Amino acid sequence: MTLAPGREDDGPTGRAAGRVRVSRAAVIVNPAKLGDVARFRGQVRAAMAERGWGEPMWLATTPDDPGEGQARTAVKDGADLVVACGGDGTVTACAAGLAGSRTPMAVVPAGTGNLLARNLGLPLDVRGALEVALAGVNRELDVGVANGRPFLVMAGLGLDAQMLGSTSEPLKKRLGWVAYVVAGLRHLRDRPMRVTLRADGGPPERRRASAVIAGNVGRLQGGLTLLPGAAPDDGLLDVVVLTATGWAGWLAVLAQVALRRGAGGPVTRGAFRELRIDADREYPWELDGELMGSTRQLAVAIRPEKLLVRVPHPGRG
Repeated sequence: MTLAPGREDDGPTGRAAGRVRVSRAAVIVNPAKLGDVARFRGQVRAAMAERGWGEPMWLATTPDDPGEGQARTAVKDGADLVVACGGDGTVTACAAGLAGSRTPMAVVPAGTGNLLARNLGLPLDVRGALEVALAGVNRELDVGVANGRPFLVMAGLGLDAQMLGSTSEPLKKRLGWVAYVVAGLRHLRDRPMRVTLRADGGPPERRRASAVIAGNVGRLQGGLTLLPGAAPDDGLLDVVVLTATGWAGWLAVLAQVALRRGAGGPVTRGAFRELRIDADREYPWELDGELMGSTRQLAVAIRPEKLLVRVPHPGRG
C-alpha cells in the first residue's frame, strides 16, 4: 500500500487513529561556510513550520567528519529528509552517507563553486533552496567513486587539482570562483603528464595530458560546459582529456570548450563505467572541489547505489 505523504497507517483500514504524521528533516551544516548560523537556523525553522514540518535535527560537520557520519545518523534516527548546507565537499560527504538509503537529500548551497546545485538547476539562495527542499521532487542520481571515495560532480588528475592547491581561502572569499582561474594562470606552462587510460576493460590508450577529468555532470562555473554529454542519471560517467602548453595551447582548449566544438585535438572525450588512469609519476588529484593529495593512479567507476536528490518540479523556474 502506498500511503499519502504525511499519513500514518495506524490500523487495518489505514485510518484507524486518524493521526497526521509530522515530517522531520535533519539539517547538516558546515559552520565554516555560513556567516550567520543563527539567522540560517531561523530561516530553516520558519520555512519548515510554514509547511507543517517538525523541529529539525541539527547536525554540524567537523574537520574529522565533513558530513558522512552525520548523514548516517540522520537516516538511523528516521529523518524524512536530509538538508546539506555547505559547499560541494559537504554535499558529497553527506551523499556518501545517504546513497542507497532512499532518504532524499536537499542542498542549500553555501560554497564557492556549488557545481552540483548549478548543474541540477537548484536555487543558490537560501529561501529558494528551502522551497525546493520542502516542495520539490526526488531525482535519482548516479554516484561515482574515485580511488574508493564517492563523488557527485567531478574527479580530476592534473591541472584542476593544481588550481585547487594554489587557491587560498582569503582569495576565494574575495573573488569567488574567479580565484581558481587566477590560480590556474600559474600552471599554464607546466609540462603535460604522460598517462595511460583503460576504459571498461578495453585496450590501453597512451596520451599526453595536462588534466584528465571524469564527471557525473558537465557544467563548470561561468557557464562553461566541459562535458556536454554528461547526465547525472544515465548510468555512465564522462571523461575529458585536456592537453596544452603555454598561452596559445590553453586558448585553443578554451575556445574548443566554450564553442562546444566536437572532441579532437587538445580536447578528447569519452564515456565509461570503469576507468583506470596511470600516470608517469605522482600528480595532485581532486574530488568535487577538494584536493585529495597526490597519486600515480586514479581508478574511477559508477557506484551501484543511487542517491535521491530533491530538485525543482519540471517546468518550474
